[in-house]
Amino acid sequence: MEIGVSTFVETTPDVETGEVISHAQRLREVVDEIVLADQVGLDIFGVGEHHRKDYAASSPAVVLAAAASRTERIRLTSAVTVLSSADPVRVFQDFATLDAISNGRAEIMAGRGSFIESFPLFGYDLDDYNELFDEKLELLLKLRDSEIVSWRGGHRPAIHQLGVYPRPVQNPLRVWIGSGGTRGSVVRAGMLGLPLVLAIIGGSPLHFAPLVQLYKRAAAQAGHDVSKLPVASHSHGFIAEDTMTAADKFFPSTQQAMNVLGRERGWGHYDRNSFDAARSFEGALYVGDPETVAQKIIHLRKNVGITRFMLHVPVGTMPHDDVMKAIELLGKEVAPRVREEVSKWEAQQ
Repeated sequence: MEIGVSTFVETTPDVETGEVISHAQRLREVVDEIVLADQVGLDIFGVGEHHRKDYAASSPAVVLAAAASRTERIRLTSAVTVLSSADPVRVFQDFATLDAISNGRAEIMAGRGSFIESFPLFGYDLDDYNELFDEKLELLLKLRDSEIVSWRGGHRPAIHQLGVYPRPVQNPLRVWIGSGGTRGSVVRAGMLGLPLVLAIIGGSPLHFAPLVQLYKRAAAQAGHDVSKLPVASHSHGFIAEDTMTAADKFFPSTQQAMNVLGRERGWGHYDRNSFDAARSFEGALYVGDPETVAQKIIHLRKNVGITRFMLHVPVGTMPHDDVMKAIELLGKEVAPRVREEVSKWEAQQ
C-alpha cells in the first residue's frame, strides 16, 4: 500500500486576511513540502497542471525537477498532465528528463483535465475534447515504447522515423490514467493495461468499488496481468493531532475553494454541514487525527481495492506550517499504521 500527497499549488486569498500568496512563494513552499514528504517516508508526491491565476503550477515537471535533486526515494508524478491540450512529444521529453534527474522516480498521470482553460490557451477546440485525448495518449505510449517513432494523427503533424530524447531511466516510464469516475475512462485504462487513478472527492468512496472491478475485468479481457495493475485514489484531506483541530483548520479554505468552483460550475453552496458529512467514516474527506485517517484509508483498501492513496492537501490556501505538519503526520503516523494493517490483511487473503 503506497501513501503520498497531491497538490494543485493553489494561491487563493487567505480566508482570514484576504491576502494572496505569490505564485513564486507558493512554488517554493511546494518544493519544501515534497522534500519533507521524502524525509518522512512517503511514497509519492503529485503536482497538478493548471493555467489560471489561482493555481501556480502550469508546469508540474519543472516543479518536480526542482525537488528531484533534493530528494532520494519518493516518486514524483503529475496529477494530472492535461494531455488533450499538450504536445505528447514535449510531455515525454519533460518527464524523461525528470526521470534522469531523479534517477528513475518520475511518473506521468495523464488526463483530460476537469478545467478547460488550457484549450483556448494552446489553440484547441473543446469540440475535439475526447478525440484529442485518445490520439495524444496513443502517441505518448508510442513514444514511451519506441526510441524511433513513426506516427500520424488528425491534430498534430505526423512524425516519420524520428528519435525522441532523452530516454528515461525506467523502462517503461510509468503512465497512469487519471479519471473522475466515468465507465469509459476506466475501461480504456484497463484495455491498455495502464494503472488507474480515481479522483474520489465526493459521495461515498465505496461507490467506486464497481468501477475498480470494471477496470480489472477490462484489463483481464485484454490479456493483462491484473495483479500488476495498481489502482490509486486522489482524495481531499487534512491531518492534525486531534480530529476537531483538523476539521476546524481545513474547513475555511476548503469552503472558499469549493464555493468558487461551485459558482463556476453551478454546484450548490458548500457549508459546514456538507463538510462534516463528507468527513464521516463513509465520506470522501480524509480529515482527522492520524488514527481516524488511517482507518479510513484501510477501509478504502479493503472495500474498494485502492493500492495507492494520495492525500490532496491543501484545498485552497492554508498556512504552510499547517500543511507541513499534516505531511509529517501522514508519513510518520498514518502511513505506518496503514501499511502494517494492510500487510496483515493481504497475507490472509
